[in-house]
Amino acid sequence: MKFLIVFVALFAVALAAPAGQETQILRSESDVGPESFKYDWETSDGQAAQAAGLLKNIGSENEAISVTGSYRFVGDDGVTYEVNYIADENGFQPQGAHLPVAPEA
Repeated sequence: MKFLIVFVALFAVALAAPAGQETQILRSESDVGPESFKYDWETSDGQAAQAAGLLKNIGSENEAISVTGSYRFVGDDGVTYEVNYIADENGFQPQGAHLPVAPEA
């Protein structure tokens, strides 16, 4: 449920455009099934996202969804930021050149 809330929030932020600017959808594809999904979209203002999810351990008490994806946006500073991520039973694991990296233990 937490992943769904995060996903919806990210999607809403990605589609929000600054006032006065009209953003065009350049590409939008999706395929949603009972045990998997995937989507891919891009807008004219440089934003894009893609993800694929798969339900694992179907029917067991360890049933979980595993998602891999990425999103891209242009920040207020004019820099394009991209995040690649995995979201699974181990949590949300983002990677990006602008994100801090935890030191090796």
